[in-house]
Amino acid sequence: MKPAVLIVALALAAVLPAQVATQANSGYRTEQQREAIARGLGNPERDQTQRPGELIHLMGVRRGMAVADVGTGIGYMLPFLSHAVGPEGKIYAEDIFDDFLAAAKERAQNQHLDNVTFIKGAADDPRLPEGQLDTVLALDVYHHFDYPEKMLAAIHKALKPDGKLIIVEYYKRPDAMGNGMAMTHIRLDMPDVIKEVEANHFHLVMEHETIRNSQYLLMLEKR
Repeated sequence: MKPAVLIVALALAAVLPAQVATQANSGYRTEQQREAIARGLGNPERDQTQRPGELIHLMGVRRGMAVADVGTGIGYMLPFLSHAVGPEGKIYAEDIFDDFLAAAKERAQNQHLDNVTFIKGAADDPRLPEGQLDTVLALDVYHHFDYPEKMLAAIHKALKPDGKLIIVEYYKRPDAMGNGMAMTHIRLDMPDVIKEVEANHFHLVMEHETIRNSQYLLMLEKR
């Protein structure tokens, strides 16, 4: 590499933030990998462990609200969110993958979810409407954020003054996921997730274990 090119490369490396979710995102690189993941996301048995009805209750979702599902995947939560906010409410379903969004759109169409709007996001910006959201849900996706500071800034901007960010995440502990996968797949355990999010203009108002020794919910407000 020529000296001038090397200097430019080093300068860019100093400016551009490093991606922090390389391990977590390694299984999402190809369409075939995402097809396999989609089968797991759509497993009917997921309702028994995820308990979406209880999750909606904990989130405080009510009729008329505007809620974003960041990293919606195949749209697993869309029926529950859509029915909770009612026809006068609005759901924004965001993902960065076209194939996931296509599956989510099909799910919404099949279940006649007319209050859902779909958004093609980016790795550093979910491209949500500014200042219009009551709640943003990040279900099993925070550990996939390659640029958490940028994502949190964008979510902060999208929320209303009294809006809330809901993070549902796995513990970074040996038994949190099968085969000890959480130790490599999950970047931060709960205390460090809280620290990171609070450092980006949010304030923790509630924490709750949703799946014993596996998953937890954090509710954070803008500050």
